[in-house]
Amino acid sequence: MSMNAITAFCRDLYHGRSQRAVRARLTFLALDVLIVAYFVVTTFLDLHRWIIIVDMIIGVVLLIDFIARMLASHDRGAFLVRPVTIVDFIVIASLFVPALIGNYAFLRLVRSLRLLRSYAVLKQLRENSRFFARNEDVIFSTLNLLVFIFVVTALVYELQVEANESINNYIDALYFTITTLTTTGFGDVILVGGTGRLLAVVVMIVGVALFIRLVQTIFRPSRVRHECPDCGLTRHERDAVHCKHCGRQLHIPTEGMTS
Repeated sequence: MSMNAITAFCRDLYHGRSQRAVRARLTFLALDVLIVAYFVVTTFLDLHRWIIIVDMIIGVVLLIDFIARMLASHDRGAFLVRPVTIVDFIVIASLFVPALIGNYAFLRLVRSLRLLRSYAVLKQLRENSRFFARNEDVIFSTLNLLVFIFVVTALVYELQVEANESINNYIDALYFTITTLTTTGFGDVILVGGTGRLLAVVVMIVGVALFIRLVQTIFRPSRVRHECPDCGLTRHERDAVHCKHCGRQLHIPTEGMTS
């Protein structure tokens, strides 16, 4: 297969609108979630040989995905300097050097950033899937909260496991993060030191805001994105006939439903 054919295949897979392309991107998203879940589970374990082998296998898979996305990009120079691309490169590199870095918990923190690429995947799915377009706000709010929980939990574990007798494993760090961002705050697990208190403040402010945002998107009336050509209002009720801001008549696709 020629390089041009490989490039065309990658562009169809990552940017195409066919059912095959949509299924592929759903698979990539599921793979991202499974990989992050693996990173979380292995946080509890010592650095065994089988973990190093699995890490390298995952690294090869992600490297192939990285190269394919680079080939699919129309501007490869811009692709290589994107923040998400740089994070991907760091994550992939960390999978090949676990035996050279003693701070294994730090590697888990770095690898939890892998979930950030799911934003790009979801953006493409929104453009090609009616389900994701209809539920965009709930999906993105859920993803924001999950990314925050993953990253902060890894950070709490890394910073507190040796200095805090209340944080002995990843579950303790996850427990603290969840109870804090849901404002439950039992108080049986607290962060110590100045860094720990600052991190707790971040969890309380950002985490609670993300949690409330998710609740709002679930329970508030569902709306769709449709920009009014006159005033620019982008969110309207599904059955809206006129723009609620300027009164212009709208033509919102209803997928066969009548307004």
